This record gives sequence, structure tokens and C-alpha cells, in this order.
Amino acid sequence: MPAPIDAWYSWHVRTLLILAAVAACTPPGGPSGTLDRYGHALAGHDFAAAYDLMSQSFRNKISRDEYVRMMRDNAREVDETADRLRGKHGSLEVTAEFEYGLGDQMRLVQEGGQWRIATNPLAFYDQTTPKAALRSFIRAYRLERWDVMLRFVPKAYRERMDAQKMKAQFTGTSKDDMERLMQSLEANTDETIDERGDSARMEYGEKYEVKFIKEDGLWKLKDLD
Repeated sequence: MPAPIDAWYSWHVRTLLILAAVAACTPPGGPSGTLDRYGHALAGHDFAAAYDLMSQSFRNKISRDEYVRMMRDNAREVDETADRLRGKHGSLEVTAEFEYGLGDQMRLVQEGGQWRIATNPLAFYDQTTPKAALRSFIRAYRLERWDVMLRFVPKAYRERMDAQKMKAQFTGTSKDDMERLMQSLEANTDETIDERGDSARMEYGEKYEVKFIKEDGLWKLKDLD
């Protein structure tokens, strides 16, 4: 499996609601403590404990059984999330929302004096925006989820692709070239994306661009270079 580059695990905080204290002064029940407990629960596959840390609004939409089932069905993604969450808050300021990884975000809300996670943790591969689709595509590649990568293939090409062909495309004779391409994409995920209707494009590097297309409400990658 290709080794993730350091940027994949870099953390940075985007402050939305600063409560005037840093993590060192944050009480155990603060956001940092909740994220630590959530990360440990995921690492131990204690999904019942992880579910208890979810907000009431989330639990109204997703039952405990459904949450546990989906977490078990995505074990590799769960382990990766746990690894990125546990003990990596650094000089985290007390906030309502922070950003990590390739633009992933965690939002927390207070309920009854306790911090709860309000972000949907089951959306491992978001396709609601072009930027989210690009990040999700890279994540699927890093985890060698060739089946998931098919979700990002437009209908015009989907009939000619399957998981094995996708794997061969990225791990075959052009493996090194594809790895360089993915590293370049990963390093440029914050580039501006020009979105127009159901199509979008993102220029990166000196002469490359990613083309996106929206089908059935989901963004897909039409061309990478």
C-alpha cells in the first residue's frame, strides 16, 4: 500500500467560536477531551461508546444499530480516522469546529453542559462539492478502495471500468506516474475551483487541471490532468 505523505496527517485548526482558552486550560469535558474519547472508542471498535458521544440531532437520524453496522462495514476508514484523531490536537484552541487531514472537519455542540460531535462520521467519501469529491477520491486511493473510487467515475466511462481495472490503472505499469499524479493532487487540494452549473475545473501545477462533472447530485472526476 502506498505510504501516505506527511500532509495527509497534518492538522490545523480553523477557529469559528473561540472561547478564550487553549487546550492546556481546557477542562476534561471540553472539545479536546470529547475528541480523544471518540478516537479511543473508534480505535477499540467500541462503537456503542462512540455513538454515545454523538449529538442528539445525529442520533435522531441514525439509530445505534445502523451506526454500528456502518462502522463495522468500513473498518479501514474507521481505523484511519481514529489514528488521525487521537492525541493530535496540538495547541488546539477551544472551538466549535476544527479542520484536519485533507480538509476534513469536526463540528461539536454543547448539550446539557457536555460537548457532543455533530458532524456525520459516516460520510467517509463526500461528493457534495467538487473539492469534497477530490479529497474523497484521494482518500480512497490512499486506502486502496478501488471499489469506492468507481463512485467518482462519470457514467460515460463507468461501463468500461470495474474495481480490478481501476486497481490495474493505479498499481500496474504506470504505478509510479500515478503516485506522482496523486501526490501532486494532494498537495493542491486547496486550489480554487471554478464551478459553473454541473461542471467545474481546478488548475494546479504549471499546466494541469482537474475537470469535474455533477451527475445525479454527486460530483465526479472527469479528468485529472
